[in-house]
Amino acid sequence: MSISTSSVQDTIVALATSPGANGAIAVIRLSGPQAITITNAVFRGKDLTKQDSHTLHFGTIRDGEQIIDEVLISLFVAPHSYTKEDVVEISTHNSMYIIERLLGLLIKKGARAARAGEFTLRAFLNGGLDLAQAEAVADLIASENKASHEVAMNQMRGGISNKLQDMREQLINFVSLLELELDFGEEDVEFADRSQFETLVRDLKTHVGKLIQSFAYGNAIKQGVPVAIIGKPNAGKSTLLNTLLDEERAIVSDIAGTTRDTIEEAINLDGITFRFIDTAGLRDTEDTIEAIGVNKAKEKVKQAKVLLYLYDDRDSTAEEVVTQIKGLYYPGLVVILVRNKIDLEGGYHPNAMDEQIKEALFSDYTNSIVAISAKDGESVEGLKKVLLDKIRDMAVEDQQIITNTRHVEALQLSLDALNEVEQGLGMLLPGDLLAHHVREALRHISSITGDIDVDRDILGTIFGKFCIGK
Repeated sequence: MSISTSSVQDTIVALATSPGANGAIAVIRLSGPQAITITNAVFRGKDLTKQDSHTLHFGTIRDGEQIIDEVLISLFVAPHSYTKEDVVEISTHNSMYIIERLLGLLIKKGARAARAGEFTLRAFLNGGLDLAQAEAVADLIASENKASHEVAMNQMRGGISNKLQDMREQLINFVSLLELELDFGEEDVEFADRSQFETLVRDLKTHVGKLIQSFAYGNAIKQGVPVAIIGKPNAGKSTLLNTLLDEERAIVSDIAGTTRDTIEEAINLDGITFRFIDTAGLRDTEDTIEAIGVNKAKEKVKQAKVLLYLYDDRDSTAEEVVTQIKGLYYPGLVVILVRNKIDLEGGYHPNAMDEQIKEALFSDYTNSIVAISAKDGESVEGLKKVLLDKIRDMAVEDQQIITNTRHVEALQLSLDALNEVEQGLGMLLPGDLLAHHVREALRHISSITGDIDVDRDILGTIFGKFCIGK
């Protein structure tokens, strides 16, 4: 998206509702200094230029004397609108013919077709939203579950921005004192209390660290939590997937190696989307196709956030389970061991194998063994609860949640700069060098909300991901 001064001074128009959607009404939106006069030129009803903001007006849209449609006009007079400009929304009948006629007519009268995300871009450029809030608009539109909706709504309403603004103000205050010292350098005056600054830097590092930590949870609920179901052939992986989905999605057979490719399905558990991946059984095989499936299973584990490792203690040893978990594990992977087929044992009974697995894995790899019968829905409910608890444990209590990769990268750079400040304080660096590192931290934090000059190419990338009309 190309952004220039002139491009935010003209009047833009776009269809604001989904094109081709089944529904009676479509909404066409205009924003800009001529939005009301352009609409008024084709509207037959009240004189829109003389009406108050937040009013509705019924009439017809005409091309000359030809009536195109009966419409309802919603007026939002600047600055009382989403974009902080004059905004008009035209509710018309949802006919592609009518929509195209109206858009063509409004463009002929002086409007310009809006680019993707341009309405929200104007809201940002006109001070209606900061950059983090603007990005949350796109997340809100894309939210597919309760958890991602709540996080996006909180960010759009300024949750992250308020926390970052507080950090900015503290850094700005201190860097101002440091730079004031430079103006009185010859008089050896110290305006900035170094001990207070050390405490401030430690507190800021803690806050930034928690925000970075929250990204694991935020990204998981935004994208859906990928869960790889892994185990030996006939461990019950496909049966578990079918029970989770409450449908016969995967083929279940007593023949080892039935599942040769991955099967992926998503379900919503208490507002969080989980993307379950059923994989081929892990074993050495000379069957070329099955071997490909085993390799794909291992690749899926590398992409997963959670690993459900199914095993049957009558068909596996503690050594096998431990060896496979250690071979599949990577830092950050949540491992849940699932001892399956307890129905064949008359219920769950702790045994020596459990203790051997716990001794080998519980310190560094996992702390969860869940006993189930994969074909019993009531039994699997306990596994669902453990899954939810594990994901919620990623969230930091009373902490804002980061879901955007750009934000977490900026926070990591600000944390690096704060580390430099802390080291500089310990080395008794002079104020000008400390101020340099503080400004670096400030610059990275401010880039999240757009409180500094943001590269126009970055804005184009951000808003270019929006749908047309938003």
